[in-house]
Amino acid sequence: MTRLEEMGALAKQAARKLAVAGSQKDKALEAIADALIAHTQEILAANGEDLDAARANGMSQSLLDRLALNEKRIQGMAQGVRQVAAQPDPVGQVLEGSLRPNGLRIEKVSVPLGVVGMIYEARPNVTADAAALCLKAGNAVILRGGKEAFRSNRAIAQVMRQAVESAGLPADSIQLVEDTSRASSVEMMGLTGYLDVLIPRGGAGLIRTVVENSRVPVIETGVGNCHVYVDDAADTDMAVNIIFNAKTSRPSVCNAIETVLVHKDAAQRVLPAVKAKLDEKQVEIRGCERTCHILSGCTPATEEDWSTEYLDYILAVKVVDSLDEAMDHIARYSSGHSECIVTENYAHAERFLNEVDSAAVYVNASTRFTDGGEFGLGAEVGISTQKLHARGPMGVRQLTSQKFIIRGSGQIR
Repeated sequence: MTRLEEMGALAKQAARKLAVAGSQKDKALEAIADALIAHTQEILAANGEDLDAARANGMSQSLLDRLALNEKRIQGMAQGVRQVAAQPDPVGQVLEGSLRPNGLRIEKVSVPLGVVGMIYEARPNVTADAAALCLKAGNAVILRGGKEAFRSNRAIAQVMRQAVESAGLPADSIQLVEDTSRASSVEMMGLTGYLDVLIPRGGAGLIRTVVENSRVPVIETGVGNCHVYVDDAADTDMAVNIIFNAKTSRPSVCNAIETVLVHKDAAQRVLPAVKAKLDEKQVEIRGCERTCHILSGCTPATEEDWSTEYLDYILAVKVVDSLDEAMDHIARYSSGHSECIVTENYAHAERFLNEVDSAAVYVNASTRFTDGGEFGLGAEVGISTQKLHARGPMGVRQLTSQKFIIRGSGQIR
């Protein structure tokens, strides 16, 4: 038996106890939140080592931001855990029920998924978020983070394991794979006897590899080629503020925008104002021919730019002739994550909401709100961009399955 198989066996044992743990799960989550605060300096020391190694390896500034922790971010992690604890228990909810003519009472009830595997990159806060959500939903979790954040992830996982055990639940409810080689990812993708579901969270390459190669059922998350469409009826100041926030507040995350589409009748008034604001952050604009004609200093866009998730201070911009052209562009190039229309035209807004097929669709608001915390979920294990089982931010309810419970009095068929 390999080390990962051993971890899987321990996780399955832990999952059986978590499935019936009830309010004890909340005690464990509160203990985790307290422990994260109490061990802040140890976590920051480990994170500092990761950051030093990442700088030495030439990691970009935007990816360093994804990796970095500070006291405020750890406090945010702890607060997210408390918010998860405060939510109703998603396990044991009666979803449907009926009394059959033969006297059978049938109920559909929510139950844990079982053992969740996660393969993710860079951001160490995912370690705390994923563990908390899985625990609340009664699942054991096996976490496999990237090598860039290994020291941070290990420190966080150790703190959480101790806290869970102090609350009377198995420490092996939360496990971290310490082998960050490609081999461990490949083995997890084939761990069908132990993992009930595998969730990849990271860049397009990671997600594509897991989706194409896993024999464990996969919930696809993450890639965010997000758009803002500025309608001809858009307020200029609103458009500028939304674009600036959605691109620059944290460009390294999946809910940051990568492309702006501007109606031809708004382009002359909107684009110069957008560029002036983006210049504050030295954002590189890669524009279509009409964009480059309006704005000086643009890089001509290529076909590849329309489908690229930059995760950096780069923005593709295209002038379009109509709302229909904007929606056609989104349908062709979007990853199905988050899209926004900026408009004062109610009919255009409703068409955009109804016809754009992404996990989150906005009118007059930044795509940066596509987040479990902002949606009231406490945290999320990722943003699902698929349509089976779960879509959008995945909180505790999305980490459950269902089973039928049938009560009889001797009926036979």
